[in-house]
Amino acid sequence: MSSFEKKFGKYAIRNLSFVLVSCYAIGYLIEIMAPSIIYYLTLSPYAILHGQIWRLVTWILIPPSESNIFFTLIMLYFYCSIGTTLERTWGTYRYNVYLFEGMLFTIAGSFLLMGFTYLLYGKELAMLGSEGIAMYFLGVSMYFSTYYVNMSIFLAFAATFPEVQVLLMFVIPIKVKWLGVIYGVVLVFSFLQGDMNVKFAIAASLLNFVVFFVTSRNMMHLNPKQIHRRQEFKRDVRRGSAGITKHKCAICGRTEVDSPQMQFRFCSKCEGNYEYCEEHLYTHTHVKMQ
Repeated sequence: MSSFEKKFGKYAIRNLSFVLVSCYAIGYLIEIMAPSIIYYLTLSPYAILHGQIWRLVTWILIPPSESNIFFTLIMLYFYCSIGTTLERTWGTYRYNVYLFEGMLFTIAGSFLLMGFTYLLYGKELAMLGSEGIAMYFLGVSMYFSTYYVNMSIFLAFAATFPEVQVLLMFVIPIKVKWLGVIYGVVLVFSFLQGDMNVKFAIAASLLNFVVFFVTSRNMMHLNPKQIHRRQEFKRDVRRGSAGITKHKCAICGRTEVDSPQMQFRFCSKCEGNYEYCEEHLYTHTHVKMQ
């Protein structure tokens, strides 16, 4: 991926989590003010092939279902927070690849499902007529939403920062890795118990998580010690001998030159001289010497 990053890294979208959450906010407003429009925004491959190509993009506006406005705001803030943390840890380019990969797999999965449906039930679909087929695939398109894409963000965060604690139900402290395990079990159960539509939606939306963490050679970047070395090398090459700093975060590589107002602290639980900025002081994985 490094060769592609050199070539296309400059086109990566910064603060992509904020952009995605902003799309959700727009989607919630549409649901409240004009709910009938939502049906023209879903990821329906049948409608796309019949000229409604805007659906390739607008399905991202459809937010995960949540009727309580309070929990909606909490959810938006949570996904924006963990997404921003992943972007700072992985780098903007890698985070962009991860999210767009998930979206592309979701789109591909919806088209594969349509083809599979025609293969199995072609005669039955023909009896519905063009309008009936359009309505059928409109209903199927509701399975392909950003819900599982968001789930892949959370699973990525749990895999990257397994020891971070969060408050379940705002009261019970629990490590993120256990929440990741619980969500993983729920997803596997949903996949096994769900119908064909559910199976395609889950498999397509979460395939980026599988690809990124099972087959990728860049898993080593998830180690704080190696992230520190990479960031240090890149900054030394970029700055040369011009900039000598006193503080540097072992996760994101920021110094007091980059963020003059930022506080830096050494972690007493890490073995070695590892310093972190205030954003990563309590979220990093402690380094233990072998």
